[in-house]
Amino acid sequence: MDRTVGDVLRDWRQRRHFSQLDLANEAGVSSRHLSFLETGRSRPSREILLRLADHLDVPLRERNALLLAGGFAPVFPERRLDDPALVLAREAVDLILTGHEPYPALAIDRHWTLMAANRSIPLLLEGVAEHLLQPPVNVMRLCFHPEGIAPRIVNGATLRSHMVVRLNHEIAVSGDPVLQDLLAEISAYPLADEAASSPRPTPEVAVPFVLRSDAGVLRFISTTTVFGTAIDMTLNELAIESFFPADAETRDVLRRLETAG
Repeated sequence: MDRTVGDVLRDWRQRRHFSQLDLANEAGVSSRHLSFLETGRSRPSREILLRLADHLDVPLRERNALLLAGGFAPVFPERRLDDPALVLAREAVDLILTGHEPYPALAIDRHWTLMAANRSIPLLLEGVAEHLLQPPVNVMRLCFHPEGIAPRIVNGATLRSHMVVRLNHEIAVSGDPVLQDLLAEISAYPLADEAASSPRPTPEVAVPFVLRSDAGVLRFISTTTVFGTAIDMTLNELAIESFFPADAETRDVLRRLETAG
C-alpha cells in the first residue's frame, strides 16, 4: 500500500518527538495547514514538503519518498560511487583512506557494506573465513560472525553492545528494514569468550576495539567521517571509519609493520 504525505509526515514527527504544533512553529506554517496536509485535505507544494523534511531532519532517501507521495519527482539523485559525476568525491575518499595509513580505515554505505579500504585493513582480517570476504562484504557481519574477527576481539561483548546501540540509533533515524534484519542477525551470534588475558585496565575515553593479532594485542579507537553537505544519496549515506592507536604499543607495531612492508 502506497504511503500518503500524511503517513510520512506523521511517521517522522513521531520519530523526532515533534507535536503538530511544534513542527508548524519550527517550519513557519500554520498548525491548521499542517493538519490539512496530514489529513489530505490540502495538497502540499514541493517547497513546503522540503521545508518540513528539513526541520524533521529526514534523510535524503526518505525526502524523495515524501516528494513522490506528494506527486513530485525526486530531487536527490543516487549514483554508484564509481559514477563519473562522483569522481572528485571518490578521490576525496581515497585521499582520506590512503592518508590514514599505516592505521586502518574503510568506507561503508548505509547498510555497512564495504565500499573501499586502505592497505592496513588486511591486518585486522587474519583467520577470517573466505566466504565472509566475498563481495558484498558486510562489515558488521565480518566483525561479529563466529568465523569472522569475533574470536580475536578481546572485548567482544562490550564492543558488540556498543555497536548494537549504534545500529538501533541508525534504525530509529532511517526505519531501514535491511538494518533491522542486520541487527537481528548480529544479536543472534554467540559471544566469544572474553578471556582472562584482557589488556591492563586503563581509563577509557571511548569504547576501544581490542584485537589479538600475530603482532600482539592491538588497541584502537575509531572516528566516523561523513560528507556534511552531500545532496547525492550515495555520498549522503557514505561513512569513513578510521581507526587510531589507543596506546603507544599499537602505534609502534603499525609503524614497524609499515616499514617492514
